[in-house]
Amino acid sequence: MSGAARPPARTGGRDALVAAGLLLALWQGLHLYAGDAALASPAAALGALRQLAGTAAFWGHCAATAQAFAAALALSAAIGLALGLWLGLRRFAGEVAEPLLAGLYAIPKITLYPVILLVFGLGLGAKVAFGVIHGFVPIALFTLGAVKSLDPVLLRTARALRLSRAQTVRFVLAPAALPEIVAGLRVGFSLTLLGVLIGEMFASQAGLGFLIVNGTALHNVRLTTAVILTVVVLAVGANAALLWLDRRYVRRG
Repeated sequence: MSGAARPPARTGGRDALVAAGLLLALWQGLHLYAGDAALASPAAALGALRQLAGTAAFWGHCAATAQAFAAALALSAAIGLALGLWLGLRRFAGEVAEPLLAGLYAIPKITLYPVILLVFGLGLGAKVAFGVIHGFVPIALFTLGAVKSLDPVLLRTARALRLSRAQTVRFVLAPAALPEIVAGLRVGFSLTLLGVLIGEMFASQAGLGFLIVNGTALHNVRLTTAVILTVVVLAVGANAALLWLDRRYVRRG
């Protein structure tokens, strides 16, 4: 059986390498089409990234992004899970709130930039707020949908056992809805990172988003491309790890 399990893994690794090669070829093709003034080549971007990695300022910007992202992700997960579970346990409230949350999710968050800037000012608070408003809604929607789709027998059993609401959430709802909740957390992870980067572009003077805007303003295409490459690699790697953990430990049954 172990021998039979190896080919899919090798196939998955080979597919990943092929996809990476195709993306690099596409990147190089776009560079040849647009020129150095619009997009750095893969080799030039990697060279610029090596130079950046040798400076303390770059790691300071990475630390600023990591700090804001960690705070925003924690808040997004806490708010999204709590709101989704609460609305899922109250069917009427959930049916009313679900389209409202979906509508809020569809609003371009950049339109809220003036309000967030006035409330939080420039700095960490604004970046975290941008991350939270991007990330908590999908987590809440996934959690709400997971609770609503549970077998009603589970809730009736919990009531028959006289479980408190906290015990019902802990021992019944959370384990049964865990796969969908984890999927929502993966989506929230990506969107929270996007929100933090947008916040750094508009409301900060530190972070990877600030470096992208600064490189664009200075028309430093190599710097901009190198920082974007850093963000893409980190985001893809983190999501791949979360997907592997999901498949390995959550959905294995």
